[in-house]
Amino acid sequence: MEGKIIMSSREFQRMRVFREVAEKRMTLMVAAALIGISYRQAKRLKARFARADVKGLIHGNRGRTPANVLHEATCTRVIELYTQQYADTNDTHFTELLREREGIALGRETVRKILRSAGSPPKRRRRPPKHRSRRQRKERIGQMIQWDGSPHPWFGNRHPPCCLLAAVDDATTTILAALFVTVESSEGYLRLLEMILRKRGIPMAIYHDQHSSLVRTDGHWSLQEQMQGRQFPTHVGRVLEELGIESIPATSPQAKGRIERTFGTLQDRLMPELRLAKISNIPAANAWLESEFIPRSNARFAITPQESDSAFVSISQGKIHQCVAFAYEAIIGNDNAVRLGGIVIDIPPGPSRRSYAKANVLVRQHLDGSWTVSLGSQQIATHPPTPLREPIRSWKSRKDCNKHSPRSVLQVYIASKPALPSMGTFSLGR
Repeated sequence: MEGKIIMSSREFQRMRVFREVAEKRMTLMVAAALIGISYRQAKRLKARFARADVKGLIHGNRGRTPANVLHEATCTRVIELYTQQYADTNDTHFTELLREREGIALGRETVRKILRSAGSPPKRRRRPPKHRSRRQRKERIGQMIQWDGSPHPWFGNRHPPCCLLAAVDDATTTILAALFVTVESSEGYLRLLEMILRKRGIPMAIYHDQHSSLVRTDGHWSLQEQMQGRQFPTHVGRVLEELGIESIPATSPQAKGRIERTFGTLQDRLMPELRLAKISNIPAANAWLESEFIPRSNARFAITPQESDSAFVSISQGKIHQCVAFAYEAIIGNDNAVRLGGIVIDIPPGPSRRSYAKANVLVRQHLDGSWTVSLGSQQIATHPPTPLREPIRSWKSRKDCNKHSPRSVLQVYIASKPALPSMGTFSLGR
């Protein structure tokens, strides 16, 4: 639409960061580290942003086919040759054999990227010792939050263990939200995110561990993922992408030390207070956390940020309900119904009794259990609430995958496939 600019989540994040730089509330070096680019590239983007505002952050080659594009058939052939004949060769040797024996002339780096994207590890790993250094706190609240889960016998040894999910602000160590759940899961993290969004808004980044609810931990790659060079995210990862929140996985417990130390404090203080309050079940504990413990803990341990402005971005309640949900791709059947495992969602006729048969739709299960079916931006059907189910990880054999589907790994709701990761779009009026 004329007068509006459609941006990806990455470009939206860069716009937020460079506006902070333009208003002199963030240094260019901090901005470069936040969005993961070099200082020189940050200087170039800053100049482009100063000349053309938001348009300067949109790549000039958008929509163009790269001149050096590698055809999908070539990638598939390279992967097949490696797995069937050359699996015991290193990257350089395999590149030479491709040129000499198969007539495929590719660079060593290109071959390496194809193999790594297909999940083939290098023949030998060379990892130097890691140097760890202290990371300074962020300057403003909302620039980064850290969240994690802590399984523990929170109600004493006479009760079954459960998990406490918590999110703290990196700049202030403020507990933004906390939630007792039975086990650490996708549903728990989505509910924790919903609490943060309702209370504060959208943060810039979330730092977390590599739990399977947050990042893909399997080594299986579908053909579609191999071609894109990235694995599809989990349900929580997809929601973070749509909201424009940078997801930063930590590679060690030491990297997310603030949330780890917070859990140490909570295990020391929270258990006695739960006992003194005579609370021994999850619903009562969650209500008590919200009304009693978190305000007192923040008053005791939170510190003042270096800058008083907040980096949180407000979001409407309706948008939270729509985005923070499980999402699955589906195809409407000839009987105008969507089937997800044992659930059948009937699709009513459209305008002029239009049929939606064979249409690709997005089916969301919201955190209240209700279902909505969307065709593009149009909601075309609803379904009453059903119990939330943790998506399961499954994979088919390569033979079955090639016969029925281009993918070999699905995170599913019983027998359904998840939504493809769509970089969320933001419309900015001019």
